[in-house]
Amino acid sequence: MEGWCCSLFLWGYLSVRFVSAQLEPGSAHGITIYQGNKLCRFCDVMPSSCSGTGTCASSCDRSSICANSTEFCVAIWRKNDSSIETLCHDPSIPLYGIMLDDYNSTKCVMKEKNATTGMAYFCSCSSEECNEELTFPPIVDPTPDDPLLSVILVSLLPLVVMGIVIVGMFYWYRAYRQRQLSQEWESSIKKRKPIGGGLGCSDACAIMMDDDRSDSSSTHANNLNHNTEPLPIELDMLVGKGRFAQVYKAKLKQTTADQYETVAVKIFPYEEYASWKNEKDIFSNTDLRHENVLHFLTAEERKVEKQYWLITAFHLRGNLQEYLTRNVISWEELQVLSSSLARGVAHLHSDRLPCGRPKVPIVHRDLKSSNILVKNDLTCCVCDFGLGLCLDSSLSVDDLANSGQVGTARYMAPEVLEARLNLENIESFKQTDIYSMALVLWEMTSRCEAIGEVKDYEPAFGSKVREHPCVESMKDNVLRDRGRPEIPDSWLRHQGVAVICATIKECWDHDPEARLTAHCVAERLFEMEDNLDKLSSRSSSAEKIPEELKIPIEVEIPEEEVKISEIQNIIAVDCSVSDKK
Repeated sequence: MEGWCCSLFLWGYLSVRFVSAQLEPGSAHGITIYQGNKLCRFCDVMPSSCSGTGTCASSCDRSSICANSTEFCVAIWRKNDSSIETLCHDPSIPLYGIMLDDYNSTKCVMKEKNATTGMAYFCSCSSEECNEELTFPPIVDPTPDDPLLSVILVSLLPLVVMGIVIVGMFYWYRAYRQRQLSQEWESSIKKRKPIGGGLGCSDACAIMMDDDRSDSSSTHANNLNHNTEPLPIELDMLVGKGRFAQVYKAKLKQTTADQYETVAVKIFPYEEYASWKNEKDIFSNTDLRHENVLHFLTAEERKVEKQYWLITAFHLRGNLQEYLTRNVISWEELQVLSSSLARGVAHLHSDRLPCGRPKVPIVHRDLKSSNILVKNDLTCCVCDFGLGLCLDSSLSVDDLANSGQVGTARYMAPEVLEARLNLENIESFKQTDIYSMALVLWEMTSRCEAIGEVKDYEPAFGSKVREHPCVESMKDNVLRDRGRPEIPDSWLRHQGVAVICATIKECWDHDPEARLTAHCVAERLFEMEDNLDKLSSRSSSAEKIPEELKIPIEVEIPEEEVKISEIQNIIAVDCSVSDKK
């Protein structure tokens, strides 16, 4: 009996050792133990007391078991509003455009990263509820002075100074060359003098128009036969994100391995096929090509990635909203930006090319400052035709039945907000674009130094509505209160700005029929450039109009200056004509 017990004990011991060996990680034939889903703090964005140094608590009182075993605990701290977001996330999927790389850590150590929402601190970790306590990296104190380092720095000083001089001369040459090209372009435009600032016949009817002033000529893309295989494109970085697609800066590789062109790639997921096809069809129309419309290269269906791509020229300055946020513009820049925008919209709306050939009018239906790009020469080009509509004469009212209330609520015309668009008259679609363009012109003007005190950039209606207002909120402002963005009296002290403000008011009129056409706006701004050349060299103080002048009276003005009323008479044009004129 005693020997039997010893044998049984020995058998049990060996069995346990065998199973342990099989479960031991690193064993050649080991059995992987299933790890259960992580338990993490999981709260929406909420305020925090973190300062970006030391350690702090996330203040989240809710925990959640992650949906998948591949997910880890994540915390995000945004410095601009000191808010914290805690969640579960799979590190193989981008989070706000960032790939997480420290998820195997047991502690949540914050790292500063440039996400699509701006600079923020990210951390990810694998232990239970590890995103409760956040650890920020310490601020490294500068090292004490080292005599040897001082000697080396003094020895290298001449080389550093020489390098700075060479770099300075290089940038000076580039700036000088850019000004020279800009002056040549402006002189060529004035010599050409087209109606409304449009292109000449030979330009507008060309098969492909290379844009020398863009950041990408993309001749390589135009010459490639890419009907059978995708273009050799390498995505570089995310530069924009919209409702239907994301936009990337990318490299279009040349035949030589180390050469490439910079292009923009707009990527639609498979479920957004309709939006991609609509924009592709509009871009594919050769009559769309214009210097103030984004240069289209090609469209591709990427079956492997399950994506649809639109490949266009890339413009380094970004969209108009970003440019106005970063820069205060001069009076000359306001003229170039506003007139080029009007020319682009006029080309879209036109039913004929400058050479006389018929063209199908196109309405954008989502004109806003973020859908307008700024080129190197500070002219505008219209982009993002996901909601664009070709006004073919064959379209019936039934075809247009679902084309009423679309676009961005902040920029919607009154008749679009009220859903009373006249579908029987295709001109009514153009009139909604004109209203939206007026708001964009107001945004440009609000950042021009010629108006006097320039405030920080705000979109149209500014703080009167939320950042992303809904249709009902805009109805209260635009329909009930008949509100429009404010045009202070100080803006009118500059004669040229006063003319632009008068044009803006006519374009955002509550009655669609009373608004100017895009051709009229383009022609008016073009005439203003010719008749107000002297204004570019004057300071706004020399052009002030006394605030107490409520009615026209005779005042003594030097002969070389012109009254606003006289300027408006000079540039006044008959705006009741159709777009065919």
